[in-house]
Amino acid sequence: MNRRKFLEYMGCSCCSLMLPSCTTTPITDRKQLKLISDAKLNAQAAQIYEKVKEKEKMSDDVDTLNLIKEIGLKMQNSISEYFYQSNLNDPTTDFDWEYILIDKKNVKNAWCMPGGKIAVYTGLLDVTKNTNGLAAVMGHEIAHAVAKHSSERASRNIATNTVLQIGDILSGGKISSVNRTAGTNVIGLLTQMGILNPFNRKQESEADYLGLIFSSLSGYDIRETSKLWERMKEANKGKTPPEFLSTHPSPDNRIKKINGWINEVVVEYPPIKIS
Repeated sequence: MNRRKFLEYMGCSCCSLMLPSCTTTPITDRKQLKLISDAKLNAQAAQIYEKVKEKEKMSDDVDTLNLIKEIGLKMQNSISEYFYQSNLNDPTTDFDWEYILIDKKNVKNAWCMPGGKIAVYTGLLDVTKNTNGLAAVMGHEIAHAVAKHSSERASRNIATNTVLQIGDILSGGKISSVNRTAGTNVIGLLTQMGILNPFNRKQESEADYLGLIFSSLSGYDIRETSKLWERMKEANKGKTPPEFLSTHPSPDNRIKKINGWINEVVVEYPPIKIS
């Protein structure tokens, strides 16, 4: 097959794959590429979540776990009510919400898998300090799931790898040659720093913004959010890589953006009344 025919074939194939998969992020209306179905990703996430529960030690702090569940339930209901009252499709209708507290004092982290599978590590509680701080973290993590960031990130990786493979074929193997000469995946590294990391940072900022909205809709004081990230910055002092090497915004940029959004979110997304 000659090069022109190859390009035509791949162009048609990519268009047929990608065009039906273009969606938008809830609330922000940012365009997304999704090549993986939510149902498939949610099912895979649920399986991994069960393995995490088997492998990790669960905390016996019942009071904190109940607080996590209480915050989660408020956010579940507020998010669904917001989309209902706005006459919009609820992106959480297929979620099977679940919450665990993992006993690891040395891990200051939390995450939310696709489909609403949430985990909080006990080490994070030293940073959250209070209910509003914990709600800020959970709002951020839930925002990743609501915005379907995992599906979008996986889709972008697929698309990027496909483009690199096509480019390698059309260049007569020059990309592979560069990597062999350097002894490492130079093109992949440049792609990570120049394309994927900036995209991931965009997702993180979007989750910060949506997290503020979900916390506010649920009746929590979002002014605590910037204080939380100040405490996180202090806890991670000296361990944060330069922003261009990171999948996350720098602490200072993150705090600056959050402070700039707070007044807007308080006014436009006050605590929602559940009908």
